[in-house]
Amino acid sequence: MSEQNESPIITIERRKAVTIIISAIIVSIALAGGLMKVGSGFAARSTEGIIVTGSAKVAAVADNAVWTLNVQESSAKVSDAVVRVGSGVAALTRYLTRGGVPANAITLGAVSTYANPEYINGNATGRILSYNAGRDVTVRSKDVSLIAKLSQGIGALLQTGVNVNNYGPAYYVSTLPTLRPQLLEDAMKDAQVRAVALTKAVGGTIGAVLSVRSGPFQVTTPDSTMTSDAGAYDTSTIEKTVTATVSVTFKTKQ
Repeated sequence: MSEQNESPIITIERRKAVTIIISAIIVSIALAGGLMKVGSGFAARSTEGIIVTGSAKVAAVADNAVWTLNVQESSAKVSDAVVRVGSGVAALTRYLTRGGVPANAITLGAVSTYANPEYINGNATGRILSYNAGRDVTVRSKDVSLIAKLSQGIGALLQTGVNVNNYGPAYYVSTLPTLRPQLLEDAMKDAQVRAVALTKAVGGTIGAVLSVRSGPFQVTTPDSTMTSDAGAYDTSTIEKTVTATVSVTFKTKQ
């Protein structure tokens, strides 16, 4: 029966069926193409390689100390405050030299002074209550054990009435330049071991190194988990741990 002899309802239904079939074919083709693109995308990403972070650490001992102290005094007259600071600095210097610090290892800063104005209900009266004077005393030494001992015993000087602010010694490792190459090498080996383990678990192997990025070195107290994106450097202890990290991209093979 030709379409001309069919009823209008049958003709409409036939056209709807043809339209649905054509639409289904188009959608199937589109899905197939999309899946092919998605598949090729995953394949491309898989051939880029695997990124692994390796790390290595070593114990280190500080061999350089910088110890800054500050003598502060207050008096009704600025001249008296300065004289008292001079006496305090002299007493502190004697404590250090008698303790074994060479005189040439001690550096004296400039004397600083400032006034303490009077305030009533938040308003300055124009009257000066007292004057403060201060002076920094800095010790630089490679005898870190001696500096640690003198810092711990500074209380004996304070008991004599000398007003000393003790900020504590800062301990540094001067051998970092010689430690860095070996640490980076060990961190690379650690990254390779991890990459092999990861790829082996999924039936693959690693190939050539595609890229390497070294992270900042972390100098911390022993057993510390402290890290910093810019690199940590703790100066509070003589014993330290130096950690290096590297981010390595390995080519993978299936």
